[in-house]
Amino acid sequence: MIKNFKINIKYNNIKRFFFVDNVIVLGIEGTAEKTGIGIVDSDGNILSMVGEQLFPEEGGIHPRIAAEHHSKWIPKLIPEAIKKANIDYKDIDLISFSQGPGLGPALRSVATSARALSLSLKKPIIGVNHCIAHIEIGKLVTDAINPVSLYVSGGNSQVISFESGRYRIFGETLDIAVGNCLDQFGRETSLGHPGGPVIEKLAKNGFYVDLPYVVKGMDFSFSGLLSQALRLYKKGIAIEDIAFSLQENAFSMLVEVTERALSHTQKDEVMLCGGVSANKRLREMLSIMAKEHGAKFHLPEMKYCGDNGAMIAWLGLLMYNHSGPLDINQTNIIQKFRTDEVDVSWIKDNKKKLILPDNLIAKGAESNIEKSSYFGIDAISKIRIPKAYRIKEIDDKIIKSRTKSEAKLLSDIKIAGVLSPILYDIDLKNKSILMEKIEGELIKDILDKDNSKELALKIGENIAKIHSINIVHGDITTSNMFLNHKNNLVFIDLGLGKYSDLLEDKVSDLLVIKNSLKAIDYEIATYVFDNILDSYVLNSNFTKNQILNKLSDIESRARYTH
Repeated sequence: MIKNFKINIKYNNIKRFFFVDNVIVLGIEGTAEKTGIGIVDSDGNILSMVGEQLFPEEGGIHPRIAAEHHSKWIPKLIPEAIKKANIDYKDIDLISFSQGPGLGPALRSVATSARALSLSLKKPIIGVNHCIAHIEIGKLVTDAINPVSLYVSGGNSQVISFESGRYRIFGETLDIAVGNCLDQFGRETSLGHPGGPVIEKLAKNGFYVDLPYVVKGMDFSFSGLLSQALRLYKKGIAIEDIAFSLQENAFSMLVEVTERALSHTQKDEVMLCGGVSANKRLREMLSIMAKEHGAKFHLPEMKYCGDNGAMIAWLGLLMYNHSGPLDINQTNIIQKFRTDEVDVSWIKDNKKKLILPDNLIAKGAESNIEKSSYFGIDAISKIRIPKAYRIKEIDDKIIKSRTKSEAKLLSDIKIAGVLSPILYDIDLKNKSILMEKIEGELIKDILDKDNSKELALKIGENIAKIHSINIVHGDITTSNMFLNHKNNLVFIDLGLGKYSDLLEDKVSDLLVIKNSLKAIDYEIATYVFDNILDSYVLNSNFTKNQILNKLSDIESRARYTH
């Protein structure tokens, strides 16, 4: 039997690689502090998985020390993994390695080791995206098919889901990752590293103290939360109370944005992955949210949630079967390897969606939209419902402030000549708003190549008008814009809006719509956004360079390093 025999077939101008027999792949992981080796086969069996964690004596993870750690352990772990898999070196058919994102020196150690193994064994090699590997191994070991995934670790905090040929980032941190936030708090307060497990333990005996809750559209921010938590610690506030409040705020923000993505995509599955998923409170919160939306919650075994070699091996196999190996000169590391840069040809679009009850027009991330009437006129009622996953102190504060803010902003953006639903009534006691029912279609449902430029110009012009009176929408997605029966653009859902004259806040609005477009149609997203930007600049006081420079600044922050 010739085990390595491979058939190369060209079908619809796309090369496909099919193996005649079972294939064995060795994966090498080392994006940060964990060295991992995993071996899987093409039947989805995880034959072995071994690893070695770096625990720094003080401070955080130093890139050079992490690289030295990988260089030391990779040669030791490979033979251990092969022995546990009960195979020989000659049985390996493919070498897969984590190409990025991650710490530069660490990634280089891994890539060098993978190249050396590939050349010595004369086996093909492939590099994979670390973030996507977390999702694919999660799907392998659960029965998840097409979930909205919350990926949280020391270096990453992203809400990811597959749409139109790629994994899309529906939301992510604007600064530091949640794991980094918890670890840094642990270091600054002498709790040790990693900080997450200690904070989780302390939080069980804590009470709530007010801390910042920062959700901007589909993104979240942890730096202000961390800074205020450290200030309270220096003031002598009980560390148990700070730990409880830090954890509740951080996780509520993550779950809210995951809920927004679930609402936007209308999918029926949620999955949690990454090292921070070890936290039982985060698991509980995400599970509750999924249940509230009628979605199934998936949680891989913890050994598959953290960084491991099996996930690298499995993704390598998926990619190799659809696109073949890399040349050695293509195996350079990609330190800022974006999740949405990878063509995901091994997944077919799954159109299964959530089914809403008859009484609901829509179920949003923070409210239910129900049919109603106002003196015989068709209307809708937006009812902000309590969130069981959030503690009452946080939930009450958010619901009250957003209800009041949205009611005012709905009226105020009309000053700029921008259409929004007519406000009929506001009930602060029941946290609801009664407003005009808009007859029309959501932009996400009608945007295509034929009408993309016309719609883009309308969107850019209207956003510029809103910003001209220093209102920031806060959540300008293609789900929050209607084209009414008169062909006019109507903006809805201003619950995250605010008043601001800061360029950063206004450009953040543009970034939300930019990312939202990618989730609908990646092929025309750039073209549509370029037209939005041109129209925005034409109708605002900002130059294109000012906007592009600020966009670049926001997009290049620490959230993309690992």
